[in-house]
Amino acid sequence: MPASTEASMTMGAVSAVPALDSRMTPGGPGYRRMSFALFLAGVATFALLYSTQALLPLISGDFGVAASDASWTVAAATGGLALFVLPMSALSERYGRRTVMTGSLAVAVTVGLLVPLAPSLPVLVALRALQGAALAGLPASATAYLAEEVRPKALVTAIGLFVAGNSVGGMSGRVITGWVAQEWGWRVALGVIGAIAVGCAVAFRLLLPAPRHFVAGSLKPRVLVRTVRDHLSDPLMCRLYAIGALFMTVFGGVYTVIGYRLTEAPFDLPQGIVGSIFLVYLVGTVSASTAGRLVGRLGRRGALYAAGATTATGLVLSLADSLPFVLLGLVLITGGFFAGHAVASSSVSKAATEGRAQASALYQSAYYIGSSVGSTVGALAFHAGGWAGTVAVGLLAVLGVVTITVLGTRAARARQRLAVA
Repeated sequence: MPASTEASMTMGAVSAVPALDSRMTPGGPGYRRMSFALFLAGVATFALLYSTQALLPLISGDFGVAASDASWTVAAATGGLALFVLPMSALSERYGRRTVMTGSLAVAVTVGLLVPLAPSLPVLVALRALQGAALAGLPASATAYLAEEVRPKALVTAIGLFVAGNSVGGMSGRVITGWVAQEWGWRVALGVIGAIAVGCAVAFRLLLPAPRHFVAGSLKPRVLVRTVRDHLSDPLMCRLYAIGALFMTVFGGVYTVIGYRLTEAPFDLPQGIVGSIFLVYLVGTVSASTAGRLVGRLGRRGALYAAGATTATGLVLSLADSLPFVLLGLVLITGGFFAGHAVASSSVSKAATEGRAQASALYQSAYYIGSSVGSTVGALAFHAGGWAGTVAVGLLAVLGVVTITVLGTRAARARQRLAVA
């Protein structure tokens, strides 16, 4: 056989073999380190971002302000994140996901050590806004990193673990601050959270594997504008962004106000016990990490329906002036929220074939705008109509989730009919 013919046959045989997918998969090399590193990043992000939420009654008393004023310490942080998440995602496209995540955590934990020293509410709000802006480099970069480094079939599970880290951070931050503040005040409590976040940031940088599939993009404004425009013109993406915002509106409103409700009659709970209420975040850890199985069983839209129904049921149960019913309601609200968030955020990463960081950034921006709106409107509704007012805001948001999901289902069926025709 001529050498040229033999070589061509050999090349043909090689090209016929599918290229080996070197992305990470559960049980594979580096997957556990990566999962734990991003889990710690999620812990630090949510612990810092919502560090003042369980302390709002104490902050109100110290500065002599109403709940709606104190709630700005939460809204400023989530608002800062929402405003800066898109620019930070653009930096991650150019300089790498790990680099941006590391820099973001470094700045955020530094500000976190300054927050307890704030002499007034305006200074505290300003520092919280800066902290939120710094944390903006984490969420979108993390999901983009996972979309590039993890195989598609494992993506929902991997993002669910990152979201589970968010739930653990949110829970531990609130529980720790509650008990520490009861003994030594809210400033010491925030200092403790800052120190914990420093440890998480160091461990994250040491553990996270270097990216192997990142391809640097462009920082040209026109390229960024075109990418953002393409995502915003995609009906599926817009529905997912709206769903994330609405779920977070419920969550932000409920957990901003719940401390005020439980420290007042008929409950009159001490600050430490109120902080421990946030242990229900463990339910969110479970629901987020098992979101992949829920999608496998019900499909994406079915999982969103289930998450919305669970959240709405929890809101209704929480209306009772009975602590067991309130706790059960919080369990259902938390489980439904984290499941819905994990499904929606992973769907964005899966649907985006280009500009993944921008797609995730737009989702995160909508998500944290929902948090800012929920914490502010939820506090105003509580001031005007008590806990029932906050629940009404939450139920309207859940209705929005269900409506959008129904519209998505109808659009999918319409596409299927056209394909068949």
